[in-house]
Amino acid sequence: MFGRGMASHLVKKAVAASVAAGAALVAIVALGATIFYALQLVVPPLAAAAITFLLFAVIALVVAVTVVARSEAKDEEGEEDVSGLGQRAYMLFRQRPILGTVAALAGGWIFLRNPALATMVAAAFTEKSHGGRRRR
Repeated sequence: MFGRGMASHLVKKAVAASVAAGAALVAIVALGATIFYALQLVVPPLAAAAITFLLFAVIALVVAVTVVARSEAKDEEGEEDVSGLGQRAYMLFRQRPILGTVAALAGGWIFLRNPALATMVAAAFTEKSHGGRRRR
């Protein structure tokens, strides 16, 4: 059946991503606790908490600035004129892979439900223009 294998594959990927995100969260919390307790050996607990907070705030700021800078650089590269439908679809998949995948799945579902529509779209893409001819 259409979608069953694909859906289970997507669910497996989502579960794997969730497990990885959870493990990363636990690792970050453990790193914060380690830094706090290490600092607590040298400075009072309140100062250790403040230093740990500032350290993680600086790290978050650096990551955010880096991501924004990369995003702006990619936007400047990607602002070339995209004329064809195929190029637009490629840019959609490249810039927003989840949205592109959802659009492709929706399009595939529509084409499976209505084969005549798929035939019309295929004919429109493969039809050659006959510039100077007129019909009478």
